[in-house]
Amino acid sequence: MDILALEAKSQNGAESEKKSTPKPKAKPPKKAKRIVYFEVEIVDLKTKEKLLLLDKVEPTATVLDIKALFHKSYPKWYPARQSLRLDPKGKSLRDEEILQTLPVGTTASFYFSDLGPQLTWGTVFLSECVGPLILYLMFYFRLPFIYSPKYDFTTSKHWVVHLACMCHSFHYMKRILETLFVHRISHGTMPLRNIFKNCGYYWCSAAWMAYYINHPLYTPPYYGQQQINTGLYIFLFCQVGNFSIHIALRNLKSQGSKVKKIPYPTKNPFTWIFWLVSCPNYTYELGSWIGFTVMTQCVPVAFFTLVAFVQMTVWAKGKHRSYLKEFRDYPTLRSSILPFIL
Repeated sequence: MDILALEAKSQNGAESEKKSTPKPKAKPPKKAKRIVYFEVEIVDLKTKEKLLLLDKVEPTATVLDIKALFHKSYPKWYPARQSLRLDPKGKSLRDEEILQTLPVGTTASFYFSDLGPQLTWGTVFLSECVGPLILYLMFYFRLPFIYSPKYDFTTSKHWVVHLACMCHSFHYMKRILETLFVHRISHGTMPLRNIFKNCGYYWCSAAWMAYYINHPLYTPPYYGQQQINTGLYIFLFCQVGNFSIHIALRNLKSQGSKVKKIPYPTKNPFTWIFWLVSCPNYTYELGSWIGFTVMTQCVPVAFFTLVAFVQMTVWAKGKHRSYLKEFRDYPTLRSSILPFIL
């Protein structure tokens, strides 16, 4: 009986304790954050005419998103053809820039200018490389109307002429394959009008070199086979080095990523030049043409090498400045294109 009484008492005590224990109050639902939308006005840069007013643009929208919205109203101006800037005299905004991070209020004005018809950089690179490859071979096979009719479809008696054709063809075939399978081009497009300038330079230079190297009166290098071999070794060494740098740069970031990183040497010895140079791909490219110049002993090749060196130096210096600006810990020992010199 005592045991039953104790059990009943304990049950009654538990029930009374449950009744007396207050239930926890439910937390009120969090209020959703209020989104502040932007109002974007797009104005023609030249005429200052208002072209479009975009209402309720999300603050996380990118410049590319705004271009896409503008494209819906003006189909002829696709995003790659548009240039948007905050100031009429300022620089064009990058596609990845976010609206809420720009120095504007909730009402923003963008100045639009038409960049003209555009081509992808892949198309540009292929056009630049296919032309020299075909033109050089036309001179090598001595097609009619190039030299005297008696030399039509003849071959040169000098071995260096055939070697030069193989090296020149190898260089541009390598560039074509790299464009198709190696390069990850960060730049979107280039104006159509520029392709005529670029292709004109590369095509005319290739034709000029090929004309003299494959000319029936061409004379081989002064120091003979030793000079030819020296130039060939320099050319091949630098071609392998150039390819190694392109592979290292490709592996630096994943497909579609726009995160920039500092390139460093890898296990490949050809990449160790990164310790001294910011743009070793241009260094190796210059070395290839120096080797080709030594091998052929041709004035047009030397002139092309000099002009290429000047242009690549401009590109390398610009890339070097960009690295220094973007990365505070960028190696200070590096030069732009030539170690300790330039």
